Amino acid sequence: MLITPEYVFQDVTHITPEWLAAKGIRALVLDIDNTLTADRSQELPEEVAQWLAEMRNAGIGLTIVSNGAEKRVRPFAEKLGLAYLYRSAKPLPFALMVARRRMGVRRREMAMVGDQLYADRMAAALYGIPGLMVIPRGPDLGAQVILKRKWEKRHWQEYYDRGGKTL
Repeated sequence: MLITPEYVFQDVTHITPEWLAAKGIRALVLDIDNTLTADRSQELPEEVAQWLAEMRNAGIGLTIVSNGAEKRVRPFAEKLGLAYLYRSAKPLPFALMVARRRMGVRRREMAMVGDQLYADRMAAALYGIPGLMVIPRGPDLGAQVILKRKWEKRHWQEYYDRGGKTL
């Protein structure tokens, strides 16, 4: 269960404040690449900008936690007005601890949103919070991620085999 998804959403925009409230979630830790935008892009899709505004209006805390370098993460996060942590070393959960303290929530009130099972899902599981997985927004540009995607297929299939649905 460290890698197999708990929840799978078609897109980050399918996660609603109502769904989060029903689960007692008041804060989200967000991945960037293939979660909020395409891999390595600095452009935010309009529907994701609207979703972020909806989350803020609902009082949901938001922090970016990315394995990317500062030169990738900082300009993107600052453009959005979001707190951020870069080179977070996911799946290690240390950056999630820092993000939780900064947002001032209990662990049970926080979830990780991302697209990679071996980074985002595993970090959430190791920290003991829900992992809200999304279908990647575009193709992967890094060789390491492309390789991990091959290994992930089995775990995605386990989710669907046990009756999991894409929300």
